[in-house]
Amino acid sequence: MNTDACSQGYGISDAQGVASIQCLVPLVTNVIRAVISLGAVALFIMLLVGGFNFLFSGGDQKKLEAAKGTVTQAIVGIVIMSLAYLIILTIETFTGVKVTDFTITQ
Repeated sequence: MNTDACSQGYGISDAQGVASIQCLVPLVTNVIRAVISLGAVALFIMLLVGGFNFLFSGGDQKKLEAAKGTVTQAIVGIVIMSLAYLIILTIETFTGVKVTDFTITQ
């Protein structure tokens, strides 16, 4: 049984302890997942910070406008991330090409 780190669960059966171009598949997949996750966490934190600033503005118009701007930017970021994903799925549906599946052919 082959237990290489780059071959686990990615359909790479001929890797035998040697790094190959096929090892880029799990690397790219994990990097993309990490970037998307960090983006979602950052947008959530922006919403929280904007909400707290809005609550604690104390009637100061400058602080209130800054808080509204932060919340607006967070919502726009969420919408952009969602639309980007929907566009990718739409392309995948119309063309039949799996653009969300990163593979390197041999």
